[in-house]
Amino acid sequence: MDWKTEIQAAAERIAGHAQITPVMESHIPGYPIELKLEHMQHTGSFKARGAFNTLLSMEVPQAGVVAASGGNHGAAAAYAARALGHPAKIFVPEIAGPSKIALIEQIGADLSVVPGEYANALAMAQAHEDKTGAMQIHAYDAPATVAGQGTCFAEWESQGLLADTVLIAVGGGGLIAGALAWFQGARKVVAVEPETSCALNAALQAGEPVDVSVSGVAANALGARRIGSICFELAQGMESVLVSDQAISEAQRALWQAHRILVEPAGAAALAALMSGAYTPEPGERVAVLVCGGNIAPDPFAG
Repeated sequence: MDWKTEIQAAAERIAGHAQITPVMESHIPGYPIELKLEHMQHTGSFKARGAFNTLLSMEVPQAGVVAASGGNHGAAAAYAARALGHPAKIFVPEIAGPSKIALIEQIGADLSVVPGEYANALAMAQAHEDKTGAMQIHAYDAPATVAGQGTCFAEWESQGLLADTVLIAVGGGGLIAGALAWFQGARKVVAVEPETSCALNAALQAGEPVDVSVSGVAANALGARRIGSICFELAQGMESVLVSDQAISEAQRALWQAHRILVEPAGAAALAALMSGAYTPEPGERVAVLVCGGNIAPDPFAG
């Protein structure tokens, strides 16, 4: 697949629908890094890019759309569907947490909360698709989703990205697949995962996608049981690092203390790799971090 062409087409398609998110410089690790604040995207994560690209590139059936999600993708799919006039059925696991569930409810989608983790919600979404003919927007393992997420990095380059290396948190792999598809080796991409939810790291070690157990503070956003096949194909030979829950929480706190940026654990995971030393840049290496999600739990303004 000509990913560059697909991502450029996606960028044109979603223009006016997805937000152009800001970039800034930070010195949190003790040296300058570039941040892209994708938690300021519609519904609080990069996921709106893939959702809009999917809905705008295909004919949506009368039954509307269906999505399974740890929370952020469901909110984005619901938002994009509402904006474009389609009904949406969203399945989320219990571990999505009350703030993300409330966000999807506020958007107005038909929501079902499923016992267990993301894989259980995905099974329910697939059953709904089979029964009704609704179009499924996959959270990460579909070309339209990956191309949509890739627009984040095309946009970042147009905003003057200088980095040699970009650190990105990984769940199912849609976001980092978009980065790899866009940069195509022109910049180093480093995968960052929690120690307790590390589907890509496990797959790279095993030589194939494998099931992993999922837990920890970022599980409702980064808790895919198995890495997507598109991501795995693109990720061959890339560097993958793991961070602890404590490191993630410390990075969350640092973003708030330094910049008054309030993010969910997944949004701080990539920064945690720098702060904890899981990834140490070479002298002179310019580094950037993607801040991917801001749907913190509990919602500080709920109630």
